[in-house]
Amino acid sequence: MTADDIARFLRTHPHFFDQHPDLLESLHVPHPYGGRAIPLAERQTVALREKLRLLEGKLAEIVKFAEENDAISEKVHRLSVALAGARDFPALAHSLYFHLREDFAVPHVALRVWGKSVPVDFQEADPVSDEQKTRAEAMGAPQCGPAAGNPFAPWFREAAEHVRSVALVPLGQTAVFGLLALGSEDPKRFYPEMGTLYLRRIGELCAAGVTARL
Repeated sequence: MTADDIARFLRTHPHFFDQHPDLLESLHVPHPYGGRAIPLAERQTVALREKLRLLEGKLAEIVKFAEENDAISEKVHRLSVALAGARDFPALAHSLYFHLREDFAVPHVALRVWGKSVPVDFQEADPVSDEQKTRAEAMGAPQCGPAAGNPFAPWFREAAEHVRSVALVPLGQTAVFGLLALGSEDPKRFYPEMGTLYLRRIGELCAAGVTARL
């Protein structure tokens, strides 16, 4: 009889130890974290404690992610309330920059809008090249990654040389009419594999606010 045969027998006879309870006390197996031998029942207890420890760790991780998501959702809510209450485009842009900087800790923000009547003396109306427009229209969703070599990095002006990672959020669903660029000195703040759900929601809020005021 092999070890697999014994394991198969025990699986198909779950009441075996109920019929032979003395075996649980007489059988000894190696302790998983030491050289001494312990009863089989105690070894089972050790295994259950280890499983419980792993489950507690997973639960703590889930709770942590839930708390982080709740905090981000609250920030997005505050941003949406601020944008909804903006009386005109300048107030909208000011609220957007303020909340991204203060709530989301994004130090550098650039917004460009084309195809709409933005006053020419606003930085949001600064010229956007055809290549940049084409790239923005082809994104389809927010994109994140390093700032080096990114054609939108110059939008951060004098801070551009310090920006190490960027998030680009196209504005508009059926037709792209603008781009929201976020920059950070931290090269790991915006990375290609990160989730972009909240960036997309921020972009939708910004696009709706711009459309309603221009």
